[in-house]
Amino acid sequence: MDLSKAELHFMKKIPTGAEASNVLVGELDFLHQPIMAFVRLSPAVLLSGMTEVPIPTRFLFVLLGPEGKGHQYHEIGRSMATIMTDEVFHDVAYKAKNGADLVAGVDEFLDQVTVLPPGEWDPSIRIEPPKNVPSQEKRKMPGALDDSASHSTLEKHGGPELQRTGRLFGGLTLDVKRKAPWFWSDFRDGLSLQCLASFLFLYCACMSPVITFGGLLGEATNGHISAMESLLGASMAGVVYSLFAGQPLTILGSTGPVLVFEKILYKFCKEYTLSYLSLRACIGLWTAFLCIVLVATDASCLVCYVTRFTEEAFASLICIIFIYEALEKLSHLRDTYPVHTHSKGEFQGPACGRDGPYTPDVFFWCCILFFATFALSSFLKKFKTSRYFPTRVRSTVSDFAVFLTIVIMVLLDFVVGIPSPKLHVPHAFKPTRDDRGWFINPIGPNPWWTVLAALVPALLCTILIFMDQQISAVIVNRKEHKLKKGCGYHLDLFMVAVMLGVCSVMGLPWFVAATVLSITHVNSLKVESDCSAPGEQPKFLGIREQRVTGLLIFALMGCSVFFTSVLKFIPMPVLYGVFLYMGVSSLRGIQFFDRLKLFWMPAKHQPDFIYLRHVPLRKVHFFTAIQLICLVLLWTIKVSRAAIIFPLMVLALVFVRKAMDLCFSKRELSFLDDLMPERKKKLDDGRNEAGEEEEVRLAGSSGLDISLGL
Repeated sequence: MDLSKAELHFMKKIPTGAEASNVLVGELDFLHQPIMAFVRLSPAVLLSGMTEVPIPTRFLFVLLGPEGKGHQYHEIGRSMATIMTDEVFHDVAYKAKNGADLVAGVDEFLDQVTVLPPGEWDPSIRIEPPKNVPSQEKRKMPGALDDSASHSTLEKHGGPELQRTGRLFGGLTLDVKRKAPWFWSDFRDGLSLQCLASFLFLYCACMSPVITFGGLLGEATNGHISAMESLLGASMAGVVYSLFAGQPLTILGSTGPVLVFEKILYKFCKEYTLSYLSLRACIGLWTAFLCIVLVATDASCLVCYVTRFTEEAFASLICIIFIYEALEKLSHLRDTYPVHTHSKGEFQGPACGRDGPYTPDVFFWCCILFFATFALSSFLKKFKTSRYFPTRVRSTVSDFAVFLTIVIMVLLDFVVGIPSPKLHVPHAFKPTRDDRGWFINPIGPNPWWTVLAALVPALLCTILIFMDQQISAVIVNRKEHKLKKGCGYHLDLFMVAVMLGVCSVMGLPWFVAATVLSITHVNSLKVESDCSAPGEQPKFLGIREQRVTGLLIFALMGCSVFFTSVLKFIPMPVLYGVFLYMGVSSLRGIQFFDRLKLFWMPAKHQPDFIYLRHVPLRKVHFFTAIQLICLVLLWTIKVSRAAIIFPLMVLALVFVRKAMDLCFSKRELSFLDDLMPERKKKLDDGRNEAGEEEEVRLAGSSGLDISLGL
């Protein structure tokens, strides 16, 4: 059958296996009373000419009647067509054994219908479809538990991956068995245009912090560890982690507390004339050993005590730090490129050029690049919901939003010609200092007892690595991301420990899960439904789980030494604008900020959050205030000289959350502090109400006789 271009396009929108229902109504002059028939065909039959596109017909509804009542027949046909679009009545129609089953299905549908009075709305206008169609599962499962029973206990990370096995390396073994069947599919699933866009975006986003962190380390350690070592360490750790970790969606990066620790350790070694790299290698090896001990004893099971309260405080802090540091780096450019405020008169000729004495105000140009990058990235990311261009074009532009923004800004900077600061990448593959190599002796010139003494700082480093890694992993593995391939907390920590030991003996920086980069990676790989009816909003299906993007990001990062001729054109303000975009975009979906806005929002304008239905507003504000105080304390410690104890303070949030059991009931905490997605929570709430209504309806319908007449 030849189909037109419009029909072919419409067929792509229809899910595979769809079947049609045909509604036929009409008038006949020889009939004295209406005749109605509802037919279910087995199997479905392709009736040519009945449907706009060739779809097999499963149901037929036929209504014929005497002349004079055509409008009534038409309205009955419309009502029957509406019923056939209902998800629950579908099941009834497919499984009905007699007419009574169909009548019961119609009755149930009418119980759920919302009736609009004829004088309250204009039937000639178009009602916009909802952004999120509510699930009908509550109507299929009327026997749900009551409200008090379903929310009396607080849900934890109770998956099989966080259950203690009681055997040495039992959790690690189960992680390997769980992830092994998906290993090859992790590479096949990465063959997608969306993965290419994510790779190009994250490569640019990861390069700058790695090089910046290496530069800061170089200043703090007198060049013992600098940008070259940082690039090599990030590439090695990232490639190995992407290949063998339990959750390859996590992106490794450097952390602030590690930098503080390196500064303190270098200063200590300088004062006591110890070899910094040798002592650091001992500490790293002890830390790797202690992390492996944690893996062997299934210590990652303790992650189940990290609830939304802790992970949101941690994630919010890291996002705010990203935003703050992006703005801070921009402001520091004013010191390097001061604004000329005392120039008078008009300058012409070569003196105003790039090499002339009257250099243009570079700082102002940097501000333009910075904010333009943020604004353009945000605009292009939302381009998918635009009304212009076909769906494929809009989706491609949205996927490549940040990469396109970087390309546009680089071209704009090149055309304008103002000498803005550029990304500096090491151009030679060799250690920064000539007096060190790629292998560090853990003892070296240091006394033998330093090997044992290194165990003390290694304990603090172990807490730092464990908390940073596992909280970031918890955020990536959230249930609302709908991950299908499972996770592997024990395997993740094991790979981090192995690479931490390797980086220690090679004199390279340590790398652990980076929260904002990981969230950004996950957000860039979101998958939405392709098959949707005209006007229907796409549905979120999950995340494209694969290992290709992380592998390419860190492999190319290791080869960046050979791309300096290209990378040197990227302005640093553009990368700072990307950091601002990542920080702001990662804040979306954090419930803490939704609750924070309620402080200044009148009750009548508050959104329909599920926790507002069941928890008094003052209790919601009290919970938010505690979380805000904890966030402020974490920020204070993070920016102070005591930043090295930051992981201990994050750990303290777990105990703060435990103490809140004294101020809130378990039912209140089940709505305010768990890992259940908002939509799923509303579904459970609807099930409870449906169960109560079903009991009342069944109690009152005994002996009820239903008849249908026309």
